[in-house]
Amino acid sequence: MIGAMTEAEIAKLAGWLAKVGLEGRSETVLVEGFCLRAVAAGVPLARAIVFIDTLHPVHEGRAFRWEREKPEATLTEYGRSTEGEAAERWRTSPWYRMLEDGNSLLRRRIAADGDLEFPMFADLRTAAITDFVAILNRFAADGAIGEMDCFYSSWMTDRAEGFTEDEVAALTRLTPFLGLAIKAASLGRIAETLVETYLGRDAGRRVLQGRIARGVADRIKTVLWFSDLRNYTRISDTSPPEQIIPLLNDYADAIVSAVHEHSGDVLKLIGDGVLAIFPAEDRARACAAALDAAKEAREAVAALNARRAAEGLPTTEMYLGLHLGVVFYGNIGSKERLDFTVVGPAVNEVSRIATMCRSVDQPILISSAFAESVAAERRRFASVGRYALRGVGKPQDLFTLDTAF
Repeated sequence: MIGAMTEAEIAKLAGWLAKVGLEGRSETVLVEGFCLRAVAAGVPLARAIVFIDTLHPVHEGRAFRWEREKPEATLTEYGRSTEGEAAERWRTSPWYRMLEDGNSLLRRRIAADGDLEFPMFADLRTAAITDFVAILNRFAADGAIGEMDCFYSSWMTDRAEGFTEDEVAALTRLTPFLGLAIKAASLGRIAETLVETYLGRDAGRRVLQGRIARGVADRIKTVLWFSDLRNYTRISDTSPPEQIIPLLNDYADAIVSAVHEHSGDVLKLIGDGVLAIFPAEDRARACAAALDAAKEAREAVAALNARRAAEGLPTTEMYLGLHLGVVFYGNIGSKERLDFTVVGPAVNEVSRIATMCRSVDQPILISSAFAESVAAERRRFASVGRYALRGVGKPQDLFTLDTAF
């Protein structure tokens, strides 16, 4: 027997972790279930915090907290811990000490008064925590992904005498099983984040569902969006190189966010260009969504321009082409390098329509196919003429909005 937990209870809890880990249950389910089962087996847990770094363009990692009085575990996504207050909190934490010292276990009794070794212990003292155990489970070098190279956990009790040695030993034996299940869930989340970040949300989901064979493509009717930035070449030629990437990021954030907000899916960022689709099972609804996204994007760009101008940074505007057509949507490429995208004449057409914005001095141009599919109450287009588009067989009638946009 180990403390209040028998060998059979330890094996049962480890088996439960393996089962729900293989089922792909969430990290909060894993942490909550682990803590409740440990308490039921006699381990006097009052609180637990586990966390693991991830691979995400915004978040550095995810932390999961459990408290006895609030049995549902909670999730917190934390940002970069390399600067500012976050860096200071990290450098004064028990886990940073363990990484520096190379230790895998740190245990501290928390007295009711006197000096505290770590700043975070002040909150624990207020909560009447008496014993704190931190455990660090390291991954092998080839098992790490980015900064995800450890599983961190801490276990706390408010029992007057703290944990017994056997209870600490039981937690030390069981945390690798919990860490493995958390790591599996995190890897699945990383895969989802990466494919959606680099391929687009819908394309990413399709890839994760198994549509990865070369040549597998669906024939779909869709609204096509192609936008780029006015005078981008001049700006990039005349601005300091260190300003170019922030400029692209600023404007991409404004435009992509608007597309996503209205159920569009961004497939490609091509320099200063954005290629997106609004699937058109309901053509009028898809066209309305694209127009709403266009309005929101231009408002976001205007707000961004005001901020950048105040900071003395170069500003620009968005040119946008909207079209409705049939495309093939799926995997195109070689055996070693595939791209999940759209192909077909309509893709070339929307790109050429966006390019015509410069020639006719309009911020938005709309194809006749798109204009004809917009619900009657939203038709407020003005013709700008019929134009031959480079690489397109027939001249196209183009329109723009006839009211303030």
